[in-house]
Order: sequence, then structure tokens, then C-alpha cells
Amino acid sequence: MQAVIKPELIEKELIANLSFSNAETVQQHPDLLNQIEQATILGNSHHSKVSIIFHDDTGLKRVDTTIWAAGTKFICLKGGVWIPIARILEVKI
Repeated sequence: MQAVIKPELIEKELIANLSFSNAETVQQHPDLLNQIEQATILGNSHHSKVSIIFHDDTGLKRVDTTIWAAGTKFICLKGGVWIPIARILEVKI
């Protein structure tokens, strides 16, 4: 039986200090791109926060924030903070 790893809750402002240098692949939610699209719409129209579960080089993290924009490789959070989509496991709306 596989142990469930609880993500470390961090503040959005700390994401800029995280490292995403290794080429680690993560098991992503099958509907991740749709989750990102819906969260971006909510962020822009209602300023609604979502929970983003992602993996940096040291482990599993969670941040509760607003997604302002999404590209093909990164999402942009409020305040100009970027997370690579390849390292996102799930976005909980």
C-alpha cells in the first residue's frame, strides 16, 4: 500500500525561491489542462483562489492563490510568480 504524502502548504511569495531545475516528471491529474483553464477564468473574473498542488526539486507543495494567466509551459499567479505546468499535479477549484 502506497503512503499518501501531504503537500507542504507555502505562501505564494516563497515560490520564487523554489527550484524547478531537475527534469523530474510528475503524475498529473488527467484533466489538469481543463482545471488550469477553469481556474484562470475564475481568477480573472471573480479573483477566486484555488489550491495548486505541485512538485519542486525538494518535494510536494501546495499554494492557495489566484491564477492570472496560463501559457503552454507555465502558469502565472498574482504578483508575477510562475510555476511550470510540467510540475503541477492538480488544481483544486
